Amino acid sequence: MRRTARFLTLLAAAAFVLAPALAEAAPGGRSSSGSRGARTYQAPPATNTAPQQARPMERTATQPGTPATAGAPGARAPAAAPAAGGFFSRNPMMAGLMGGLLGAGLFGLLAGGGFFSGLGSLAGFMGFLFQLAIIAGLVFLAMALFRRFRQKPAPAGMPNAMMREQQDAPRNAMLGGGMGRGAAQPVDEIGIQASDFQAFERNLIDINAAWSREDLAALSRLATPEMVQYFRDDYAALAERGWKNETRDVKLEQGDLAEAWNEGPRDFATVAMRMSLVDVTRDVKTGAVTEGDAHARTENTELWTFVRVQGGPWLLSAIQQTK
Repeated sequence: MRRTARFLTLLAAAAFVLAPALAEAAPGGRSSSGSRGARTYQAPPATNTAPQQARPMERTATQPGTPATAGAPGARAPAAAPAAGGFFSRNPMMAGLMGGLLGAGLFGLLAGGGFFSGLGSLAGFMGFLFQLAIIAGLVFLAMALFRRFRQKPAPAGMPNAMMREQQDAPRNAMLGGGMGRGAAQPVDEIGIQASDFQAFERNLIDINAAWSREDLAALSRLATPEMVQYFRDDYAALAERGWKNETRDVKLEQGDLAEAWNEGPRDFATVAMRMSLVDVTRDVKTGAVTEGDAHARTENTELWTFVRVQGGPWLLSAIQQTK
């Protein structure tokens, strides 16, 4: 019994120590890292490739709480909501009812019959009010159900007109190379082309190849300085343990656009990508595999955000996990 307890304790300690190291494998460290401009703290829309909501950013240089229109001419802070009233101000029916009861009690007290003598005369009136409340409640419920079935609510942040355009838009077939718009119309505000999808897929393969070579010069040409810094940090964390991670034979199995938008001179595009690859971590000195399988392919789904400035090349600016 003592040996079993000791073994479980050591196993838990080992898992606690190794967990951060295992999470650092692959580009991005298997964490949600980077920036998505003004939408850094907004979850990308779900797609067929990534129906689950992306994990929020765990490493980012973008400060939270800064609205997209901060500093823009004419931008104003939202008006403060009016202070909420008390219980009776939010429930006028209860206010009237309690006022009636209090008035009846005071009338009985002034007439010399005691505070509660005036309440007996309200029995019939109370029954009438109770029936009236039931009828009003049924009418209110019927009106609420009618409004709900008449107008289907749009997703959060999406105007009804945009929702109708999304529902009425023709379905787009998958473009070549495993990347496309998917079966659902994405939120594309800049007009992503087939050449853009080809660039996203090419960057996926090139970034993984550069990561495996530990080629920071190549990564600097393919990613933003912020992402390159995260790559440096992940390399350093692996080196402390004497490990090296390699992702090879990367193949894009399925991909689609989540959203694309513009912020001044910058265009952003977030794409969901389901990839298969060989992901293995080895001990640098012995070559022994510490994580993964050198002979087996694994699948992973991530959301990659790319940015370009004034028509320049697409650069990786964020990687988000879906689980």
